[in-house]
Amino acid sequence: MSDKNSKPLDELEEDDENYITLTDDEGNDVSFEIIGTVEHDSRFFAVLIPFDEDDDGVVILEIISAEEPEYDDFITVDDEQLLEAVFQKFKESYDGEYEFE
Repeated sequence: MSDKNSKPLDELEEDDENYITLTDDEGNDVSFEIIGTVEHDSRFFAVLIPFDEDDDGVVILEIISAEEPEYDDFITVDDEQLLEAVFQKFKESYDGEYEFE
């Protein structure tokens, strides 16, 4: 997924409502709410939930600092072990705020 409407990382952490629209590999716009950020091994990740009511899963994307000073990029994470580690850290950090299965 590529970033369509990126925001600076500090805005992601401080806004009460964090919404982003990304463009998938097929050119479709997909909207998400950013429900949290996680630092893992000196890397930053955003945990997102899609607005699509049919999809109840989370999406985890790595946040990459852009060369432009004010905006970050979001990239897909393909490493399943890394995704699991980030999600576990997210669950520990946000315990009580969300229900996890």
